[in-house]
Amino acid sequence: MAVVLIAAVLATITMPLVHQQIAAREIETIARRFIAHAQFARGQALALGHVVRITPLHGRLWDEGWVVKSACMQIKPKLACEERIWFSQGDIYPVYFKGGGKQFIDPHSSKRGIAFNAAGAAKTAQGGFVANRLILGHERDDRLERQLILSSGGRWRICDPNRDLKACR
Repeated sequence: MAVVLIAAVLATITMPLVHQQIAAREIETIARRFIAHAQFARGQALALGHVVRITPLHGRLWDEGWVVKSACMQIKPKLACEERIWFSQGDIYPVYFKGGGKQFIDPHSSKRGIAFNAAGAAKTAQGGFVANRLILGHERDDRLERQLILSSGGRWRICDPNRDLKACR
């Protein structure tokens, strides 16, 4: 009976830690998947020599998922342009994108997304460089947060504001 009591006490103590570790892994997995898809989009833009986008799946919120697709250039006639989808990611629950950051919203069109041009640069439709961030949270632990930061040079990093000394700048 004493062994059962000790096992029950240990389980009670360790279960919250296990749940926190699982949540941390889930948020890290989504962060790395998003960055991998964005890097793929940039690589395709470089390889194919035309614009490739990563946008929210239904055009609204990143939480609903995202899609990596080729973009039709306005120079070509619409009939000659064929949109191609390479990847899509569905709903990411229990991970979600928190408010904050600019969420890669184009200031001119108010649409979310990242467009990589033929040189691999992330630019807005008006030609400005995109340096931005997305902030991920988790439903089970609102203290968990990861920031996906894209620098103006095109380099991604995942920042944990609770651990990083640079304070996610």
